Amino acid sequence: MLDKNNLMRLLFRSLLVVVGVSFIACTSTKKGNSQEEWQSLFNGKDINDWIVKIHHHEVGDNYANTFRVEDGLLRVNYDGYTEFNERYGHLFYKEPFSSYHLVVEYCFADQWLKDAPDYTYLNSGIMFHAQDPKTISKEQDWPISVEFQLLAGLGDGKPRPTGNMCSPGTEVIYKGEMDPRHCIDSSSKTYAADEWVRAELIVLADSLVTHIVNGDTVLQYSKPQIGGGVTNNYDPNIKQDGKLLKEGYIALQSEGQTIDFREAVSKNIGVV
Repeated sequence: MLDKNNLMRLLFRSLLVVVGVSFIACTSTKKGNSQEEWQSLFNGKDINDWIVKIHHHEVGDNYANTFRVEDGLLRVNYDGYTEFNERYGHLFYKEPFSSYHLVVEYCFADQWLKDAPDYTYLNSGIMFHAQDPKTISKEQDWPISVEFQLLAGLGDGKPRPTGNMCSPGTEVIYKGEMDPRHCIDSSSKTYAADEWVRAELIVLADSLVTHIVNGDTVLQYSKPQIGGGVTNNYDPNIKQDGKLLKEGYIALQSEGQTIDFREAVSKNIGVV
């Protein structure tokens, strides 16, 4: 028969075992769920899960192999071009997203087409809440979308932040007001062209949008909606100004500057 002290020791040891097992089980479950939540958009092998749309070309025409996979990288490349000729292109992931966290890592390469506009030098972008690529006409230049702009420094010592917001065919609320500017600068540092940069985008449907660069929150705005200019030759039935954008497609941009992407992952965010 156990005395009181021995009984207490036995109960305490049993409690430790139960707590330990529970802790291991919870930790394992959380880790597993976290890994399962993230969805890889780029498989490192091909762009079969993506849809190409390039200005002057029909949907699905990957002119001159603009978008390709080489050495495990998703690349925007122009070695098959003799001229740019305003071939603004976008590579759309195959399905739309609403509320999500997107992570993309990018690095600029050294080719730029001289007949592209000057502003496109060391310039690319991640489009989101974009219209369905199948609704984009052959002669429509940019999709109706919001852009997480990607920039690199020009080597002149002047600041050139990345992670800015641009708005082809859209508008946003910034600091409590509708902002008329096509692009709103972020507070990010200037990064060299040959640096790998981690861009994160947190989108809560038609509510808050957050831009993060290398772990720092650099821009926030809200209520993305259809409106404004810049986009041309669109279907007027699609451009319903004032319509809040609750979902849309994610696309990687090509506008005359080579760029590499080595990661593109996302996970859905539940919104209460």
